[in-house]
Amino acid sequence: MTEVKSPEVPAPPAAVPDELTPGHARWHGLRPYTPLAALAVAAIVPYSTLNLPGIFEGPLNSPGTLQLLAVCLVFGGLAAGYDLLFGRTGMLSFGHALYFAAGVYGTDVLITKAGLPLWQAGLLTIVGGTILAALLGAVALRTVGIAFAMVTLAFAQVGAILVARNFGGLTGGEEGLPLDVSGLPASLIGVANTANLYWLALAYLALVVFVMHRVSGSPTGRVLAGLRDDERRVGVLGLDPYRFKLVAFTLAGGLATTGGVVYCLIVGGASPHITSSELTLSLLVMVVLGGPGTRWGPVLGGILYMYLDHRLTAFGTGDAVNSLPAFLSQPLSQPLFVLGTVFILAVYFFPGGLASLRSRLHPLLSALPRRRPLSPR
Repeated sequence: MTEVKSPEVPAPPAAVPDELTPGHARWHGLRPYTPLAALAVAAIVPYSTLNLPGIFEGPLNSPGTLQLLAVCLVFGGLAAGYDLLFGRTGMLSFGHALYFAAGVYGTDVLITKAGLPLWQAGLLTIVGGTILAALLGAVALRTVGIAFAMVTLAFAQVGAILVARNFGGLTGGEEGLPLDVSGLPASLIGVANTANLYWLALAYLALVVFVMHRVSGSPTGRVLAGLRDDERRVGVLGLDPYRFKLVAFTLAGGLATTGGVVYCLIVGGASPHITSSELTLSLLVMVVLGGPGTRWGPVLGGILYMYLDHRLTAFGTGDAVNSLPAFLSQPLSQPLFVLGTVFILAVYFFPGGLASLRSRLHPLLSALPRRRPLSPR
């Protein structure tokens, strides 16, 4: 019987892994410089006359747009600092707004009431806020879990009460305390110098990102990650969890106080709403929205949240919303309703936050057919 052999079919060429492709290797070589490129692009925004209708009310270099961007940058840094507690160490604090408020009110009181120059007021405020975080953290960290969250909330409520009751006649009570601009440098006064305040906010964000990067890559950062995953195992290794958590708590409080100094200069004063627990809850939403424990997630979450918080207020009072039926216009005119809806959808579809967006879309992008170069005949 004759054996029939099937014709040999050449095997397809082996697929080259993405890591070995020239384009992928070139991208990984340039990846470390991406933050510097983003910083350079953000630094030249005040020189741009680009107009984005619907996104901003005026060109990028207009004072209103620059002030909005400056506030977004400050809260991006504030969310990144709060992530040091929540995302990287696993501590749920409900009183982080206290240290931000200490930066705002401390700067305002020392300049307006005490007549100190900006550099002295800012330095004293940052040192005082850091010491305050260390003292309160030393007490609060004697507890864990929900008890720790309640203790931090109690400390924050004490601060809110002192501000609301105009303690010592310093805070202005419910009306707030306007900043005396006569004690500020001329480069930070007036609408024409809004760009300088924007650059100051950008510098604060860069400082926070740099500190977080150094901490996460240090031995202390690895211990903090171990505390988040299993605190008992860290204790078994002979390390003191309390000491490391106190370092994280103090550092996060100092960064929040620094952000308060910058925020006071941007908005030109202090108002009691920054002492409320709602601000800490907003920080928690920013971190979860961006992705806790990631490098850029909290920054993106803080910037996006504050942008939506400001823009949705104008959107809710616009003609487009008012022309809708009542059952649509009434909820859409409430920024918190829209923000809550966006947050629920983001958590449902992207549980890891904005930082996980790339990894979740990677399988979809990989499934798309790629154009192959034509082989020469």
